[in-house]
Amino acid sequence: MANRAYNFNAGPAALPLEVLQQAQEQFVEFENSGMSLMEMSHRGAIYEKVHYEADNLLRELIGIPSGYKVLFIQGGASTQFAMVPMNLLRPGTTASFVATGSWATKAIQEAKLFGDVSIAASSEADKYNRIPSISELNYASDVAYLHLTSNETIEGTQWSEFPDTGNVTLVGDMSSDILCRPIDVSKFGLIYAGAQKNLGPSGVTIVIIREDLIVEPSTPVPTMMRYTTHAKADSLYNTPPTFAIYMMNEVLKWVKANGGAAGMETRNREKASLLYDFIDNSNGFYRGFAQPGSRSLMNATFRLGSEDLEKQFAKESEAQGFSGLKGHRSVGGLRASIYNAVPVESIRALVSFMRDFQSRNG
Repeated sequence: MANRAYNFNAGPAALPLEVLQQAQEQFVEFENSGMSLMEMSHRGAIYEKVHYEADNLLRELIGIPSGYKVLFIQGGASTQFAMVPMNLLRPGTTASFVATGSWATKAIQEAKLFGDVSIAASSEADKYNRIPSISELNYASDVAYLHLTSNETIEGTQWSEFPDTGNVTLVGDMSSDILCRPIDVSKFGLIYAGAQKNLGPSGVTIVIIREDLIVEPSTPVPTMMRYTTHAKADSLYNTPPTFAIYMMNEVLKWVKANGGAAGMETRNREKASLLYDFIDNSNGFYRGFAQPGSRSLMNATFRLGSEDLEKQFAKESEAQGFSGLKGHRSVGGLRASIYNAVPVESIRALVSFMRDFQSRNG
């Protein structure tokens, strides 16, 4: 479509055009039912087919082994910042965190409301421009869990590999890079991710949780904040975000048709290389924020020589049809979010614009 923007928004983010067109065709009437999916009961057979198909596709594409439940929950990752400690943190135990940036910090602050917190490693001294190495991690063997944020959207950093924590439960916030590459789910006790980066629209959050962790909390927790509630009811205890789950199911079909997690990794590494290589060869006009070994495949953050020049870049790029390149308000700079659904053609167009901008302002 000629009028489609170059969408580099950090979230809600780009969706595959094919998925949007499919949803458009099915929006008013779904499967000859005489009504939209948004109008029908979540207890009916038509919606339940979509619900369980999404569950099965997630298991297949992410490689979720037996012994794990998939939950569809509302409230985004920000609600999981509270649900994880409410359900996993017991009196007298400590939750340990790797402090890697803005989202890890939010998770830490929320966990402190429910119990003791320790910091296993931090890159704050480096302005969060890197991911601590696995050898830097320092946590007690009896912590309730170790929490990491696999990809920091604001700083543009990403874990390249995950630690093997043995008997310590590893919890991962994968909101912004889930399904961007294959992962070993068995390393984790719990993974959570808001859908609005790589899985679909905002409104649904997935939780992948090992079954032995699905136990009643040791302190009073509201019904809707217990993993047991959602696990026992297959995420149908109350009305789920049905249309968001339908959209996620369609995105998962698109991922499968395009090579699954491995196909997404090939696609994402090509896009990231195009952009980072140009930045690195711009003779210092563009400067990457994240250290090279910690660079994200999903969020490329970079700076120019002055804030005024960055404002000019953001303004001119928007006029040329590029959306979302202004950095997060908390850190400034510039950011291109290049999630799964962003086509390589958008990266080529961005590099072309950046080259022209440099020629006029370098």
